[in-house]
Amino acid sequence: MHANLPHPIASRLPALCIWLLCSILLLSACESSDTSKAYARDEKDNPEFFPKEAPYTRPGSLIEAIERPSPWVDSVFRTLSPEERIAQLIIIEAFSNKGPKYEADVMNLVRKYKVGGIIYFQGGPVRQAILNNRLQAASKVPLLISMDAETGVGMRLDSTVQYPFQMMMGAIEDNGLIYRMGAEVAEEFKRLGMHVNFAPVADINNNPQNPIISYRAFGEDKLDVTAKSLAYMRGMQENGIIAVAKHFPGHGDTDVDSHYDLPIIPHDRARLDSLELYPFRELIKHGIGGIMVAHMHMPELDTTMNLPSTLSRPIVTNLLKKKLEFKGLVFTDAMVMKGVTKYFPPGEAEARALIAGNDVLERLNSVPKAIQAIKQAIALGYITQEEIDARCKKMLAAKAWVGLDRYKPIELENLYEDLNPGIADSTNHALAEAAMTLLNNRKNLLPIRQKKRKTIATLSFGVVRPSIFQREVNKYARIDANFVLSRKANAKEVKKMKQKLRGYDLVVVGLYGPSVAPSNRLGYSKEAVDFVSDLARSNRTVMTLFDNPYTLNQFPDIHKSRALVMAYQAHMHAQVAAAKLLFGKIPARGKLPVTVNRHYPYGHGISKDKPLLAVNP
Repeated sequence: MHANLPHPIASRLPALCIWLLCSILLLSACESSDTSKAYARDEKDNPEFFPKEAPYTRPGSLIEAIERPSPWVDSVFRTLSPEERIAQLIIIEAFSNKGPKYEADVMNLVRKYKVGGIIYFQGGPVRQAILNNRLQAASKVPLLISMDAETGVGMRLDSTVQYPFQMMMGAIEDNGLIYRMGAEVAEEFKRLGMHVNFAPVADINNNPQNPIISYRAFGEDKLDVTAKSLAYMRGMQENGIIAVAKHFPGHGDTDVDSHYDLPIIPHDRARLDSLELYPFRELIKHGIGGIMVAHMHMPELDTTMNLPSTLSRPIVTNLLKKKLEFKGLVFTDAMVMKGVTKYFPPGEAEARALIAGNDVLERLNSVPKAIQAIKQAIALGYITQEEIDARCKKMLAAKAWVGLDRYKPIELENLYEDLNPGIADSTNHALAEAAMTLLNNRKNLLPIRQKKRKTIATLSFGVVRPSIFQREVNKYARIDANFVLSRKANAKEVKKMKQKLRGYDLVVVGLYGPSVAPSNRLGYSKEAVDFVSDLARSNRTVMTLFDNPYTLNQFPDIHKSRALVMAYQAHMHAQVAAAKLLFGKIPARGKLPVTVNRHYPYGHGISKDKPLLAVNP
């Protein structure tokens, strides 16, 4: 290459080349340095042309949060061992009224196994808040806190607000009131540091013999159940609480309680698609955050003998996740229930539930047995660690969405006051007044008009002292006597009461069950039932039932009552509203949400669009 060049130049060429190369590199370095400074100035002066990574914006729904998780999710996930990722899928139970030894056992599960969450049951708000703060402080990852609170935190905790059961709300035509209740429940949950409510019950209760759903459902009509479930869901989720619809694929048409046995639902796929699945399908379309799977055997969906739906891959994965395209959190019903433990021991049941496709295991018999069985299922290839990891990230995404990425302890000051706001009492009155259902009003007996020389007595069955209802009735009329009678009254007691009631022109009767909550069996003696029938036939009685509407069937002649009001439960607000209705202070607006019998079908209710104005005595 260099043969034709003069010798002196040729001899110096390598040195020249090196010098030239160094000069070029030096100039490039200077230019690069100057250019970097120029770019730095431009970026500072013109930031819109040099956007940095946008800060994480919390999505409007849990589904979006799962599909677009925050950086916090990955950062926490990377700190977890494979076993800890399994534990994140476990929610254990806790009570705040069982004392220090019990609380130490719960603390041990949180510290040792690093479980993902807590479901609280009975106790008190301050005790629960103190326990919750201690458990959160001990937990490696903030705990997702839940409660099975269909009627609000008062369903579980003393000194707090309890709203009506869903059957009573099923009588209400204004679903805006149910949204309002859901929003208030959400505020109470947040004040107690809770994040998930296992509500609404989206089951269609079309079986009067159902021992476990019944008054917990909105009713028997799929459109009403769906509309009210959506209102309750939106009230909670639009205020930051995850709603969990239950009990998928539908627990309404059974006469077996899955707490004690495995119910069998025999219906074919066409019936299930058109009825039981309808509310769940609509809730999924509208962004429900969670769905709870029930322990039921459904041979038309999975032919495996004695297999609960919770452990069925065709039901959980193929139907719920794939066909219905549910992207939120899938929770099992409590894994301590006989509906699952009757045929599957602790550990195996939980492993099968995850293999089936559930995301979160709720209320276990044994956390260590469950974790060991799940690890074995992974080792044997029944489920992969990648599947566990994906569900762990879903759980972490839910925690981020409810604000656990910036966790703060519960403030104890003013807790009682904050959990009993005036607006809650106002909402409860509004719900009760809208639900009152007038079933009979022959010859316009209502509103009650007290005339001169007209004597009135009140009688409450099933209480030991005059009831709130009787006290309220006394506000609107001159009542000559107030009586009470046991549900278990014998013939002698009934005879004595009949003698006391002789001579009264009108008897206002309140019928109560064994509890403030509705019941399936009122437990009246034969003598008490016969006495109620006698009063119903007497043409001088106003009857009000403060219990489950299905229990009307326990009084054979009650349909002969001249006036009959369905008040649904012995909730204080229901008793106040019933008295107002009898004296024309509020309109009758409620409609029966279920068919009781041929006399009282679904939708029955004598409506008045304005109060029945009573004539002054």
